[in-house]
Amino acid sequence: MDISLQQVEYRYQIGTPFERLAITEVSIDIPSGTYLAIIGHTGSGKSTILQHLNALLKPTKGKVVIGNREITSGEKQKNLKEIRQKVGIVFQFPEHQLFEETVEKDICFGPMNFGVSETEARARARKAIKQVGLSEEILAKSPFDLSGGQMRRVAIAGVLAMEPDVIVLDEPTAGLDPRGRKEIMEMFYKLHKERNLSTVLVTHSMEDASLYADEIVIMHKGEVYKRGEPREIFQSPEGLLELGLDVPEVVRFQHKLEGTFNTKLDKTCITLEELTEAVSGLLRRGELV
Repeated sequence: MDISLQQVEYRYQIGTPFERLAITEVSIDIPSGTYLAIIGHTGSGKSTILQHLNALLKPTKGKVVIGNREITSGEKQKNLKEIRQKVGIVFQFPEHQLFEETVEKDICFGPMNFGVSETEARARARKAIKQVGLSEEILAKSPFDLSGGQMRRVAIAGVLAMEPDVIVLDEPTAGLDPRGRKEIMEMFYKLHKERNLSTVLVTHSMEDASLYADEIVIMHKGEVYKRGEPREIFQSPEGLLELGLDVPEVVRFQHKLEGTFNTKLDKTCITLEELTEAVSGLLRRGELV
């Protein structure tokens, strides 16, 4: 399902002394099947964009096209349930939203709320729990008897059980250790590929953005600063550093190596494997002395 933000502006608390412009003139196209990362500082507008993707917020100017639905400023909208079923959002610390007495009931809550029968919802729960790497036995347990990592996977299963066409990830690895972060990101990437999902990752992690996304959008002060493929975004790290943004460790190391040895690698390396291969080539040619 395609999503398009067209000249979108959003203001919080309009008409009050606390009115604040959050985003302005934001135009972003997200074709079906795309893996898009949105990065930027806190306050750059990332979370505001996220909430427009399933009509939790409606633009104060411009419009958002979600599939065959248009959300236009100043127009009342009906039956937004369909949009929210098709666009699933995994918020930060989704495990805080668990509340049912069993894991199965928690996962079934969303689908049944959208009109799915109990039998179908339970079938979806069994499927979703496997997709997040947990066994069916856990369905009978209380979510509050699980580890933190298991609770997060259960919460994610609840979103997957609604069978969305688009999944939006809001800092999905927040609070996880490096191993847990990698496992969760690999899981989402596998789901993205297997189910041909459109995936939108809102993150502070440049590593995650560079490794998994097809394209990256950089937000700065409520506007789209730059959009491009990861190599394009990180080939000139100076611009990002001037904005106070970080760059992936691999890119930072490459940039430092090139400056130290007054050389230039053939391409911007995104993975450690790419960097290792490129440096080995320089060593073989005797260019690192």
